[in-house]
Amino acid sequence: MTDPLPDPALLPDPAPAPAPDPSTINRLYGRSTGHKLRLAQAALVETLLPQLALPEGDITARGLFGDDRPLHLEIGFGSGEHLAFRADLLPDHGFIGCEPFLNGVATALTHIRDQGLANIRIDSGDALNVLRRIPDGALAFVYLLHPDPWPKKRHAKRRMMNDGPLDLIASKLKPGGEFRMATDHPVYLDHALMVMQRHRHQFDWLVEGPSDWLTYTGGWIETRYAVKARREGRTPHQFRYRGSSLG
Repeated sequence: MTDPLPDPALLPDPAPAPAPDPSTINRLYGRSTGHKLRLAQAALVETLLPQLALPEGDITARGLFGDDRPLHLEIGFGSGEHLAFRADLLPDHGFIGCEPFLNGVATALTHIRDQGLANIRIDSGDALNVLRRIPDGALAFVYLLHPDPWPKKRHAKRRMMNDGPLDLIASKLKPGGEFRMATDHPVYLDHALMVMQRHRHQFDWLVEGPSDWLTYTGGWIETRYAVKARREGRTPHQFRYRGSSLG
């Protein structure tokens, strides 16, 4: 005799499926290539990029640079001017830059070559996959500067400022580590602030007044995206969050 089927009304509610966002979609959106690379850029992609590529397996400062220096990660570095500036400013720190757009990678490689920067490693794939390979509590800084806003409501799940990516960033920051985010898009600004409200147990907002999000703190340069935004009448906003030990 077989056991009777349970009454569905008596079964516990299933766990809610995670909301779709870049951490669950597992797909990169946006362009990976643009105009044809110049010969010098193509040569850098061919010769220098493999030297700066991340190894397989866990990603640690010691594995990349031979010591336990502070480790920084920039998600979507664009043309790499901020990444190169920070690496030049802090030569005893290690930097990982993630950018799927090949033309941006080529420009960043030019900065790295011209400035003689030995403390940068580059990944041209999915930044979230890189984050997953970094041990928890290993990052001193994470940067997300002017990401694609995906302003249409149906594309909100593609935004990096969403619950899944923020949970991952929080877990990888060391206590007291800093997450910096910038945007010039009003839709993305409202969305980012709303989402960060849900993560107050993981991040402390470093702010005292409007000047803190309308000006640049020390060691933070204005990127070409921010310059373009001002030229087109948009206001860049900059936010600093400290990883909370309560998270």
